[in-house]
Amino acid sequence: MSERSEILTDVSTPRLWRLLIGISIASFLGCIDFTIVNTTIPAVQRELAAPLSQVQWVMTLFVMALCAFMVSAGRLADLYGRRRVLYCGMLVFAGASLGAGLAGSIELLNVWRFVQGAACAVLYTATTAIVADAWPSQQRGRAIGILLAVNGLGLAIGPVAGGLLVGTLGWRWVFLLNVPLIALSFAFCLGTVQESRAQQGATLDITGLILLVIGVAGLLLAISQGGHWGWLSLKTWLTASVAVATLILLVPVERRAHSPLVPLALLRRPALLRVCLLSALLAFFYCAAFFLMPIYLENTRHYEGVMLGLLLLPTTAVMALISPWVGRWVDKSGPQPALVLGFAALAASAALQSQFNAGSPLPLLLGAFALMGLGWGCILGPLVLATLSTVSEVQSGSALGITWTLHNLGGAVGLALAALIYPTYGYQAVMLLLLLLSLFGGLLAVWHRR
Repeated sequence: MSERSEILTDVSTPRLWRLLIGISIASFLGCIDFTIVNTTIPAVQRELAAPLSQVQWVMTLFVMALCAFMVSAGRLADLYGRRRVLYCGMLVFAGASLGAGLAGSIELLNVWRFVQGAACAVLYTATTAIVADAWPSQQRGRAIGILLAVNGLGLAIGPVAGGLLVGTLGWRWVFLLNVPLIALSFAFCLGTVQESRAQQGATLDITGLILLVIGVAGLLLAISQGGHWGWLSLKTWLTASVAVATLILLVPVERRAHSPLVPLALLRRPALLRVCLLSALLAFFYCAAFFLMPIYLENTRHYEGVMLGLLLLPTTAVMALISPWVGRWVDKSGPQPALVLGFAALAASAALQSQFNAGSPLPLLLGAFALMGLGWGCILGPLVLATLSTVSEVQSGSALGITWTLHNLGGAVGLALAALIYPTYGYQAVMLLLLLLSLFGGLLAVWHRR
């Protein structure tokens, strides 16, 4: 039975805003951690005297854990309480950040990065569910839009903040600063976040959890390392085969489970499947584009350093700025119009970028990058609300976990394909592929009904 109650019935609006600030800080840390750590790689390699083949796992293990634990994080929040699971995730994230900042070897750093990724899965899923539960339905889109705007800010300033920290205090402070910021998040959250859960009396499906973690982590490992190992190598095919076999085995296990980790009935809902596909398409687009845009700017246009970062800023800045407005729009009109506009903007951005060359005017570049930010902002928040609208409150955590898992897998596939296509066929070919996928996403969004 749900313990959900509208906070507005017994607390003041300022308390709601304190809740949103506290939750946003925690979610912001999860997002900035995704982009800020890239800036530490050269310094980590120098100080820990580690080969690049080991240092690259600093990012790979984080993403693997993030993907693998998304569904279980949402399920744990549904079963044992969203506030309780969020607070545990915040404490684990702070502890892992402290461990990473004090790590004396690359092996220890990689272990802590895996733990950080698992904790970030909680920060991504539980924070959204808590905000959706706390705010009244007529203002929910606005609140989630603000939360996602803060997340976009984290993604945007990550590389800049990382460069400043590494250059002044050293790479360890990229991790150590998470500890006081988590304490600040707790200061706002304590006394403002009400406990809510979707189910009582159920238990965690341990067998399903193990199979899901092995399957998702193995699949992501094969996708992310296939280019390095060789797409036709035995290691790639063996890893992918084990992952796929594990995920296939998960189906009968979940059907027999008394309290399944992945409610298979959810995956039989066309509306939720469409939302998951749209989410994967969005991540495919921005991961592939963000991988190639700096390469184009540096190799073809010869921008570097601060100038390169400033030219990329229109994408994340526009995404962050429009997210609250999109949230208010969705509160009035539902998610479908925003989704259609978002994929149209992504298609326009890809079409413009497919025409880029060494002499493309600067306003064309900035316009194309801003359109990508517009599309991103119009899609991400409405997808969260669309996910919640396709399931009952009892299933919200599991549904968000499934959606975010497929979102991250879509991003991994996009990154891998971009890295595969670009060396042979060039920047324009990747953008034409993104254009086709955006048009498909737009048609799927037109088809979607709340």
